[in-house]
Amino acid sequence: MAREYFKKAALTSKSDASDVHETVVKILADIEEGGDAAALDYAAKFDKYEGNVLLTPEEIDAACALVPDKLKADIQFAHDNVKRFAERQKSTVADVEYEIVPGLTAGQKAIPVDAAGCYAPGGRYSHVASAIMTVTTAKVAGCKHITACSPPRPGIGIAPAIVYAAHISGADKIMAMGGVQGVAAMTFGLFGLPKANILVGPGNQFVAEAKRILFGRVGIDMIAGPTDSLILADKGADPHIVATDLVSQAEHGYNSPVWLVTDCRALAEEVMARVPVLIDDLPEVNRENAAAAWRDYAEVIVCSDREEMAATSDDYAPEHLTVQAEDLPWWLERLTCYGSLFLGEETTVSYGDKAAGTNHVLPTSGAASYTGGLSVHKYMKIVTWQRATREGSKPVAEATARISRLEGMEGHARAADVRLAKYFPDETFDLTANG
Repeated sequence: MAREYFKKAALTSKSDASDVHETVVKILADIEEGGDAAALDYAAKFDKYEGNVLLTPEEIDAACALVPDKLKADIQFAHDNVKRFAERQKSTVADVEYEIVPGLTAGQKAIPVDAAGCYAPGGRYSHVASAIMTVTTAKVAGCKHITACSPPRPGIGIAPAIVYAAHISGADKIMAMGGVQGVAAMTFGLFGLPKANILVGPGNQFVAEAKRILFGRVGIDMIAGPTDSLILADKGADPHIVATDLVSQAEHGYNSPVWLVTDCRALAEEVMARVPVLIDDLPEVNRENAAAAWRDYAEVIVCSDREEMAATSDDYAPEHLTVQAEDLPWWLERLTCYGSLFLGEETTVSYGDKAAGTNHVLPTSGAASYTGGLSVHKYMKIVTWQRATREGSKPVAEATARISRLEGMEGHARAADVRLAKYFPDETFDLTANG
């Protein structure tokens, strides 16, 4: 049967595409031209903060001292998990040297970028986990300089827990500046910072647009939209846990889609009945986001069987994908489009968001159909090299000359010709396109 929508979204992530492009272009241009002073002007305007931009060691120590020991232990636990997973990821990329044909050797090297700019949101929520995820992976990758950037609060500065997280994760500098001005400062190398080679980390629509515009001048992790989550659940799933997990992700923002895909009508009905009750029980600031997200962006879809469920999930290509269904190995093998996968009731997206070790900077808005999330690999350039003996160069030069002439690229052909003439002066070669 066709997919049956028990609940259909009234809006999509594109419905809220307010035009921030011109605003961001102007801010970036002003800061590139005006340098430190212009960035400070925008910081005073938007951050309402006039303290030190780059935290001193004394300010970092003072902020760290404000973090309770139990929270420090939790942050250290999360950091250690992210670090261990990132180290394992790094081990999957190796330098390679291979003799392709006798006398011609080619290779691969993984080289970390020099400077990384890591953005950790600090507005309504203090995204401690984002500081851990972005800085730790950059450190494991081997970046020579890491700047952690987070919006300060008026008269206070960066949340102490974010400072502590960035510090223990390996940030070389911690910058109290938010929004476009923070992104610009890292990109243009203001306040004595090295120019960032890559910008990573989540942010609001202005931060996302700034990264979009700057991409090409610098690398970025991805262009992020509102966070989204999908749950695949069968008749054996616990409706209370399914509903709780949906609500937990809806609280991210008023436009954060959550989707339930199931082959059990009874489960769909039960979850839909429970979600509003769970939303009403949230604190007010969380309740507003979750209520709007559920009302306008959420969907509940009933499918005929698990294959149709899997196909639906792949079509949506969610950022976060949870499976609460029988035969988890089948789902792991079958599913192909997701940012991060959570198999079974015993884990949840919240674990991945905060402390499990996998990175929470992930593709949104269907981008999981073609890319994965942040990892040590994003901070590394996979480059190639080659060398050859004269004998090894011979067949490559012949093929290069003929292919180049077929393409009409005579200069390329002659670069091969001169080597053949020098190395093998007593031999004759047919290097025409039709040879």
